[in-house]
Amino acid sequence: MDVRHLGSAWDAVRAAFRWQIPRRYNIAADTVDRWAARDRSALALIHEDEAGRVRSYSFGEIRDQSARLANALTGLGLARGDRVGILLPQAPETAIAHVAAYRAGLIAVPLFVLFGPDALEYRLRDSGAAALVTDAANWPKIAGIRAELPDLRTTLVVDGGGVDGTLDFAAEVARGAATGPPADTTAADPAIIIYTSGTTGPPKGALHAHRFLLGHLPGVQLPQARFPQPGDRFWTPADWAWIGGLYDVLFPAWHYGVTVVSARFRRFDPERSLALMARHEVRNAFFPPTALKLLRQAGARPPPGFRLRSLGSGGETLGAELLGFGRDTLGVTINEFYGQTECNLVVANSSGLLPVRPGSMGRPVPGHDVAIIDDAGQPMPAGEVGEIAVRRPDPVMFLGYWRRPEATRDKFAGDWLRTGDRATMDADGYVWFQARNDDVITSAGYRIGPGEIEDCLLHHPAVAMAAVIGVPDPIRTEVVKAFLVLRPGFTGDEALSGELRDFVRTRLAAHEAPRLIEYVTDLPLTATGKVMRRELRARSARGE
Repeated sequence: MDVRHLGSAWDAVRAAFRWQIPRRYNIAADTVDRWAARDRSALALIHEDEAGRVRSYSFGEIRDQSARLANALTGLGLARGDRVGILLPQAPETAIAHVAAYRAGLIAVPLFVLFGPDALEYRLRDSGAAALVTDAANWPKIAGIRAELPDLRTTLVVDGGGVDGTLDFAAEVARGAATGPPADTTAADPAIIIYTSGTTGPPKGALHAHRFLLGHLPGVQLPQARFPQPGDRFWTPADWAWIGGLYDVLFPAWHYGVTVVSARFRRFDPERSLALMARHEVRNAFFPPTALKLLRQAGARPPPGFRLRSLGSGGETLGAELLGFGRDTLGVTINEFYGQTECNLVVANSSGLLPVRPGSMGRPVPGHDVAIIDDAGQPMPAGEVGEIAVRRPDPVMFLGYWRRPEATRDKFAGDWLRTGDRATMDADGYVWFQARNDDVITSAGYRIGPGEIEDCLLHHPAVAMAAVIGVPDPIRTEVVKAFLVLRPGFTGDEALSGELRDFVRTRLAAHEAPRLIEYVTDLPLTATGKVMRRELRARSARGE
C-alpha cells in the first residue's frame, strides 16, 4: 500500500499497487498508539496559538491524553456507536478528542467553529450527538440551542466548564485513566460523520469507517511527492473540521509518524502563513486554491528558512498562472487533487511521476477505479463529457448517508458512485473538470449548498421567497448570490441587504452569507414549483 517504492512512473505504480486493509483496524491504534509504543518522546504536534505561544506534544502525550478522555467519556455513559460532536478550532484538543472518540469506538462529528447556531443545531440534532467537546468561545452558541438537542447529554468545555451543567475538559482528562487499549474495531466499523454541503436539501452526514484513513494514503503520498521523506513536517491553513484538514493532513501524517504543525488564523494571512512555515520548518502543505490566490495577490515572498518540499491543492481547478506562481515563488510544483466528502482523494497529480498538465486534476490515484459515465451509468469514451464516478468497493468510500438510505441509493448507478461533477478524461487518463450536475457553490475552498442558505433567509420576516446560486469570482472561484422576493411592506435597499447578510452570518456561517443580493418580483419555477437555479445562473451570466 506504500507507493514510495513501487516504480518511477505512474502506470508502474498503478500496476503494482495492492490494497492491504486488515480485517481489524482502529485509527487511534494506527496513528497514535503504534508510534507511542515505539518511542513515547517522538514529536507528534507543534501548536502555535494566536499569541505566538508554542507547545509541543509527543505521541506518548497524545496517547495518554486521548486514553484519559476516552475513559472519561465511557465513564460518563457513552457507548460504542454513540456520536461525539467536536466544535473546536485547529488545536491539540481537537486532535485529542478525535483520537479519544476512535479509541472508545465512538463516532466523531467534526463541526466548524464559524458555524452559527442554526447550522450547529441541525448537525447535532441530525447526528443525535450524545456528547460535545467545545471551548469557552463557542459554548454560548450551544447554550442558546441546548433545549433543542434532547440527545445531547454531556458537554465538555476547553478552558471552561461548570456552567449550565457543562464539564471542564482538562479536569475530565485528568480524572480519566490512561490505561486500556483502543476498541477492537473492524476496518468497516463506523468512525466519523462528516456533513456535506446540502444541494437541493439540507446537509447530509457522510458516515465513514475506520478504513477511511487507509483509503486516503495513496492520494496523500503522491501529491505530496512520495510522502513521507526524512525531515517531513506537515501544515495546512484548512480547518480540522473539514475532510481536507483532518484526512488530507493530520491523520495521514500521523499514520506515518510525521510531525504536524497546528495553527489556525481567524483570517488567512499570507505573510504570517509563510513565516509560520519557515519558523517551524514545514516541508509539506495542503493549501486550498483561494489561499494560493491570496498569497499571489499579496505578493508574499518566502522568508529565510522556508524549506517547503511539496504542496498539494484541491477543491477548485488550478490554472497555469497558479502553477507558475508555485514554481517561481514557492519553489515547488503544486499538485492538484480531487475528491469529495463521500469519496476523497481519488484523482491526483504527482509531478515526480506524471507531467502536470495545467487545468487537469491529474489521473486516477492507484487503488481507485475512476471513470467518466453517462446518464445510464455506463463508462464513456475518451474526450466525451460525462460524470466523474468511482467504482465500489473502495476503502475511501463512505458507508452511506447517516439515516438516509434513499439518498445513499440515489448516489449510485450500479456499482458507480456518482460525484455530481462533470468532466472529460483524455486518452492519457487525465481528468479535466467541466461543471457540476448539482447546485453546490465552491467559494474560497468551501463547498456550499444553497438549500440551507435559502431556508435561513426564509426565516427572516422580510423574505417571501429565496433562491441562491454561485457566480464567478476571480479570487474565490464563486461567491454566493441571493435572489429574493420580499413580503409587502419591505424595501430592498442596502440597509436590508446588510441585515440579511448578518442574519445568515450569525445563524449559519460567515462564508455562507450572500455577498450579492438581488431583489426580484418573482422567481423562475418548474411546473412542480421548484426554483430553476439554472435559469438564474444564465440570467446572472447575461448581466440581466
